[in-house]
Amino acid sequence: MILITGGAGFIGSNLAAALEARGERDIAIVDRLGHGEKWRNLAKRELAHLIPPEALADFLDAHVADVIAIFHLGAISSTTETDADVVVATNFKLSLDLWNWCARHGVRLFYASSAATYGAGEAGFSDEDTPAALARLRPLNAYGWSKHLFDRRAARLAERGAVRPPQWIGCKFFNVYGPNEYHKGAMGSVAAQIHGLARDGKPARLFRSHREGIPDGGQRRDFVYVRDCIDMLLWLYDHPNVSGIFNFGSGYARSFADLAAAVYRAQGREPAIEYVETPTDIREKYQYFTEAPLAKLRAVGYLPQTTTLEAGVAHYVQNYLAQPDPYL
Repeated sequence: MILITGGAGFIGSNLAAALEARGERDIAIVDRLGHGEKWRNLAKRELAHLIPPEALADFLDAHVADVIAIFHLGAISSTTETDADVVVATNFKLSLDLWNWCARHGVRLFYASSAATYGAGEAGFSDEDTPAALARLRPLNAYGWSKHLFDRRAARLAERGAVRPPQWIGCKFFNVYGPNEYHKGAMGSVAAQIHGLARDGKPARLFRSHREGIPDGGQRRDFVYVRDCIDMLLWLYDHPNVSGIFNFGSGYARSFADLAAAVYRAQGREPAIEYVETPTDIREKYQYFTEAPLAKLRAVGYLPQTTTLEAGVAHYVQNYLAQPDPYL
């Protein structure tokens, strides 16, 4: 059995679909579905179990002989969450509990880290996972710090040679976009948000630049199509001898203006963009550049090229966002 925490969420439901397509029939999902449409992310899947988060510990203890791998993708992912105690309880303590459970029972662990661990990027975006390298990073918010906290603990335990999962992978996801993100609302990708405006004949709204030498809309991010992240995850799953923390991105920084233009052109429209002031409460912590070096992932043998921004956006818009049923 393969267990996915956060399996009804964006990346988790894409992973569940990919595992099912590979023939997996014993998939257990840990998540809350709530009152909205999040359940639709799983509506086409065949599942062995659907477990509320508060029942996870008991479920694991009852299925010690069954679980072969845990993909821990559940987290509080809001970068604006201000209750640091809640963030740490979910993003650090639960991760450590799962690490210890997997170590005790010989179960492989894959967990979601984040590009938010890099902060403003002053120390670069290298996914070197030595304790010394990780200590140089300075996350800008509680979410990024909580993910960084667990990265540092995992790296320290690995360095010590402590008992650990037989394979452990930390996934530093950059700006992921793609199907099944619709429940995220305002926290969804900019691609999804711009699509609705373009569809309705309205201009995209992007932040003005507040840095000299960077044009409005010229802030750059590593936008990565979710299919590429799933391909990377499954490749690592197929190579159980590989462990460590890896960047999950496209490898290329592109501007928000490029992204907006790609969304409009995927709909056969000319780009239309208007610029608004960056809110003052996030202006000082706003990232102007992220890019995921993939050299470490390439060095362990992952060779497929990532999807270009234009190709990924076109596929997302035309095969999902513009369809009556946009779900994977």
